[in-house]
Amino acid sequence: MKPLYFLLFLLTTTAQAQTLLSGKVTDRKGHALPGANVFLKGTYDGTSTDTLGRFSFETFEKDTATLAVSYMGYESFERKLLLDQKEVVLTAKLEELANELNTVVITAGAFEASDEKRMAMLKPLDIVTTAGAAADITGAMQLLPGAQRVGEQEGLFVRGGSGLETKVVIDGMIVQNPFFSSVPDVQQRGRFNPFMFKGTSFSTGGYSAQYGQALSSVLLLNTTDKTSGNGLGVSLNLASAGLNYDHATEKQSVSVVGYYGNLKPLFALVRQNIEWLHEPEFVGSSLTYRFKTSQTGLLKVYGMYSDSRMSMNSVVPGGEGIKNRLDLHNRNAFTTSTYTDSWAEGKWLLNSGFSYSRNSDNMAFDGLGMDRLDERTQARAVLTRLLSGNNSVLFGAEIHAINLQNGFGGTSYSLHDRYTAAFAETEIYLSRQMAGRVGVRTEYSSLLNRFNLAPRLSLAYKTGTYSQVSLAAGQFYQNPDYRYLYRNPDLNFERADHLILNYQVMKKGRTFRVETFYKNYAQLVREYTGQPFDTNPYRFPWGSTNNAGYGYAQGFDLFWRDQKTVKSLDYWVTYSYVDTRRLFQQYQVLATPTFASNHNVSLVAKRWFDQLKTSVGMTYAYTSGRPYYNPNHERFLTDKTPAVHNLSFTASKLTSIRGNFAVLYVAVDNLLNTRNVFTYRYTADGRTPNGYSRYAVGPQSYRSFFVGMQVFLSKKAVVKKEDL
Repeated sequence: MKPLYFLLFLLTTTAQAQTLLSGKVTDRKGHALPGANVFLKGTYDGTSTDTLGRFSFETFEKDTATLAVSYMGYESFERKLLLDQKEVVLTAKLEELANELNTVVITAGAFEASDEKRMAMLKPLDIVTTAGAAADITGAMQLLPGAQRVGEQEGLFVRGGSGLETKVVIDGMIVQNPFFSSVPDVQQRGRFNPFMFKGTSFSTGGYSAQYGQALSSVLLLNTTDKTSGNGLGVSLNLASAGLNYDHATEKQSVSVVGYYGNLKPLFALVRQNIEWLHEPEFVGSSLTYRFKTSQTGLLKVYGMYSDSRMSMNSVVPGGEGIKNRLDLHNRNAFTTSTYTDSWAEGKWLLNSGFSYSRNSDNMAFDGLGMDRLDERTQARAVLTRLLSGNNSVLFGAEIHAINLQNGFGGTSYSLHDRYTAAFAETEIYLSRQMAGRVGVRTEYSSLLNRFNLAPRLSLAYKTGTYSQVSLAAGQFYQNPDYRYLYRNPDLNFERADHLILNYQVMKKGRTFRVETFYKNYAQLVREYTGQPFDTNPYRFPWGSTNNAGYGYAQGFDLFWRDQKTVKSLDYWVTYSYVDTRRLFQQYQVLATPTFASNHNVSLVAKRWFDQLKTSVGMTYAYTSGRPYYNPNHERFLTDKTPAVHNLSFTASKLTSIRGNFAVLYVAVDNLLNTRNVFTYRYTADGRTPNGYSRYAVGPQSYRSFFVGMQVFLSKKAVVKKEDL
């Protein structure tokens, strides 16, 4: 549920440090080098330079330390410093490599927000201050080019792909259940707090060979290496209450979060379009532990558990239009541990991980049991060798043990899959202007008893000081929806072929990007029932199936972001166009899928007001109409819904409550109270000429608001304006 998002303000601050390191990174001619990595060797302390080459960060280190600076295409810079004063200022001048690339990075298909790339787009603080994103990671990604908003179901929908075609990956490990459990015609948010992550990479296609099982895209999330150590904090809002505790030492840190929520008080204030019988009630906790095993080794362990209950009345599409009771009790647990290290002066890098997840849905629909259970255990290891001239090669492997159970109508189904993959990839810098990445991935599914081989290729060419073009291509495979495999395990992998061309300019706090793409779908699952199309989202497949389906998606995206023209104002504009058709599942003919819209527009703006200590943001989102199934119409999926318009507002204020630092926040969704319709469904009706009448499926509430606060009980805690 959307109100869960205000738990995100946990873990937002940084503690005061003893020494401030600042300065500038340039080339030998004095030209600024934006995006350079600046850090103290053997510590977690560091940052990246801004668009003017400037850097600033604080450290607890004492006595002496070695400052290191690295930048693509330049020789590394190191200098020993004496940390005997409150501030140390210096300028680092880097020597350009004589025969390698200086600024080009491979960007086709990816939006990154990490400290390692110049193409940073959205950081965690961007996510939580973006109006309309509901402080949800996937909600913010929906406002980037290539993605679209689908209001009645969970998932990240990218370039004509369904929500099942995007995978969420945390520290290299696939998340089995990244969203709260689905209920009919209600969109669910992601389970994770944006402040858990130091970097976010959203790939709209053509992604690295390190990842698979996603026909459209992957959302890569990398957890932070160290917490802020701010002590105890309290979170209160209209839906929930929570406690968080952070503690950090030189070698280790721990973060603990606990919360309880009940949406009944909020729903009493915000009119609902759903008939709730038991408003969502939830309890949960999480624990994060980090341990620095050596100067280069780092162990991170994260675990979370949540328990939620709800009950509502829901209409069965195609039925008699009578509402039936739906009860849901969800239990979800997820734990992951990663270990990273390097040796031989950083020339060899190890990234390994292990994770386990378990999710159970005890459901009843009109008294009929529809229970679901899934488990995933996975292990992964990647070894990287850094070569001279910024070249590198990596290879790795992963293994997954997946167990699923589904009960329907008194019948129980189960599946067991042992999925393994191996991959290799190399980055080569062919000249100062051109870089390439070549990779290959192979996968095996014991359930399908099949192998696949997926080549990947990316190229980038620097066209100017601030501009470049990129190309990405490759093949991508995914297991069919497990609902189909319950009855037919002889199906093959589904496949998508990607081709992406990108042009990007980044200069002085401004970014312009245009990207065109083509996706070819093959080996999609088709189901043959001999019956009319069934729109029930909880429908269990029962017809015969094969891999005869196919389709395509093509279009282009535009992106413009400006953080420079107006002081303290950050805004961006996106436009995405997609033309897509498929013949798959129950579809009778090649048609645009019901989850795809041709046009998507987002206008996002946020501004900091220094005198008021307040951040204000507004977002306008437009989604053109989507196809829906009309049984009264002879042509299949030719009717379309009206366009969806949404204007949202958010504000955050820094203040003090009884001497304790606090953040107050307010958000309003659909400010203009637009009566949006996401889709139409039909029920049998003997009173109408054709025997069916429709009803509209819209948002959970047309206009909603939310208020809350985060109070930090530690006197050391502080939030800066940059955090809002």
